[in-house]
Amino acid sequence: MTPLADRLNANTVARRKVLAPEDWQTIDGSIHALKATGIQNRVLAVGDRAPDFVLPTASGVPVSSADLRAKGPLVVKFYRGAWCSYCNVEVRALMEVLGEIRALGGDMVAISPEQPDGAGGMAEKHALDFPVLSDAGNAVARQYGLVWQLPDHVREFYGRIGLDLQRANGDSSWELPIPGNFVIDADGVLVDVFADPDYRIRQEPGDVVAAVRRAIKG
Repeated sequence: MTPLADRLNANTVARRKVLAPEDWQTIDGSIHALKATGIQNRVLAVGDRAPDFVLPTASGVPVSSADLRAKGPLVVKFYRGAWCSYCNVEVRALMEVLGEIRALGGDMVAISPEQPDGAGGMAEKHALDFPVLSDAGNAVARQYGLVWQLPDHVREFYGRIGLDLQRANGDSSWELPIPGNFVIDADGVLVDVFADPDYRIRQEPGDVVAAVRRAIKG
């Protein structure tokens, strides 16, 4: 299996061919500014109790984290949206290890602030066999410490490349979650956390599987 980092780097190479240098300056600058806020220190940590949630799938079916984790470890994947090329690369990679996670007795859900049609598009595009949930207003992501608001110059950049974030998310907050993975044990305690303000950096799927294995042994 090709390491996820290599796939993400390839995605960056491809995007650098279509975006102008000043666009990359905007991207890099916004990431540095976000890191400088110390947001990573506000993210829930290993040993914290994970907030339970009930969120809908694209078809409106409610999914309860408490019900899922009662059966075994639960991987909760927060992502920015179906429009994010890096998120697409990552969810495809996570789908490749879903069988291992379930063989260990675990399960996985993916969460974004997108409206249900966006969540449904993500699930359909990659034939995802785990629930993809809509977190209206980033209510759950906020409890996990992941939410930030895009500055004006990033909003302008998104508009210029045709991304209507307000329409995608169904609100005017201009907020997104930091992409993150949280592995929760059957008691509702976080046994592994990965969240990086640089959305181009993601956790290797093998490390997610290893965390699920630790959750069982713990």
